[in-house]
Amino acid sequence: MTRNEAPHDPPTVLTIAGSDSGGGAGIQADLKTIEAIGAFGTSAITSVTAQNTTGVQGSHLLPIEQIRAQIEAVRDDFDVQAAKTGMLATSDVIETVTEYATDLPALVVDPVMVAASGDRLLESDAEAAYEQLIAQATVVTPNADEAAVLTGIAPDDEPSAVKAGERIVEMGADAALLKGGHIPSEDVIDVLVTADATGEPAVRTFRHERIDTEATHGSGCTLSSAIAAHLAQGADLQTSVGRAIDLLARAVRYNLSVGEGPGAVHHLVETRERAARTETAEAVQALLEAFSDREIAPLVPEVGSNVVGGTPFAERPGEVAAVDGRLRRAMDGITTTGGVRFGASSHVARYLLDAREADPSVRFAVNWRYDETIPTALEQFDGDVVTLESTPTLEAGAGRAFDGSTDPAALINHGGKGRVPVTVLFGRTPAELEARTATLLDAV
Repeated sequence: MTRNEAPHDPPTVLTIAGSDSGGGAGIQADLKTIEAIGAFGTSAITSVTAQNTTGVQGSHLLPIEQIRAQIEAVRDDFDVQAAKTGMLATSDVIETVTEYATDLPALVVDPVMVAASGDRLLESDAEAAYEQLIAQATVVTPNADEAAVLTGIAPDDEPSAVKAGERIVEMGADAALLKGGHIPSEDVIDVLVTADATGEPAVRTFRHERIDTEATHGSGCTLSSAIAAHLAQGADLQTSVGRAIDLLARAVRYNLSVGEGPGAVHHLVETRERAARTETAEAVQALLEAFSDREIAPLVPEVGSNVVGGTPFAERPGEVAAVDGRLRRAMDGITTTGGVRFGASSHVARYLLDAREADPSVRFAVNWRYDETIPTALEQFDGDVVTLESTPTLEAGAGRAFDGSTDPAALINHGGKGRVPVTVLFGRTPAELEARTATLLDAV
């Protein structure tokens, strides 16, 4: 029997950049990111590089006619909704790309000049050629070093980053996103500068915690291609930039440990997070059933308990599966009014997310009651046990308590005024959480 087709019609994004044989940056990073976000990636390769996580061993610039032929082949057949540029290498390539820029609905210019390894990727006499391409850009995404070359302003803090962004907008770009990864500060602060309806600069900052890693290969490519993909899908610039920054922050934290040098960012991290949800929900359901089979009621506090599980890449409560309605004591054991749903927990989910700051392999948690027998029982645990006398907000709670820990096992929160004391157990696997619960149950 012949089945009917069911075609999908994603928007098309064109990346014009160099090839990275190591797969972490360049065309390879762009296409992975574009496809992961839900657009269709096409490409025009400008240079072929021989590189890996340790550096660039060589590069070969394609002839201008071949670069032009690739761009025209894509434009002739596809409805390109957005494009992004990466490694352009020479003034001739930059000028060639500029010829096509006016016909593009959206253009993200990532002015690639130096690789993360320190290898130069742009001829020095080509720097001036960027001015005309920038004038056609929807947004330009320089890091601190690139911004200094383009504007003469070396951004070393937020005010100077704003000034550099304003200078790029004065050059004709609709907007400039000054990336804060290379700017010294406790948090990474990315600065988006646009011109408002009157032509005056408008500034929006995006702040996120800095990740302690050198595995940032491909970060600029991933960010700029993510912005282009969201623009192609119809999102406005500020939304596109915000979503791309969120993706990159997660992609850096859950980076890919590949090669002998610093690894690459995880281009598909959001796709992998969504793909892990079914397995995670099933694991939480299995835990719920295992607890139901035990005489677990003595551990359930009056306010009820919740069993939660985060995906391997969980960063927010909506990515944590939980029992909808909590576990409560019943005449014949425990009961719950709902099933397993992502986002069903706020309190226990936040405890889990905070523990994951100390050890991202921790994926499951449950809250049980607290009494004077609990501390003695917790002494049998192999992992770290911490105590909080009070927690004004959960967001500032367990993760700070576990600073320096490599194995969060349990947390006692005495609650303070108006709060019920609680014991929270953590596990890397459902079996570990179940075993720790059994230890607690035997003690009470």
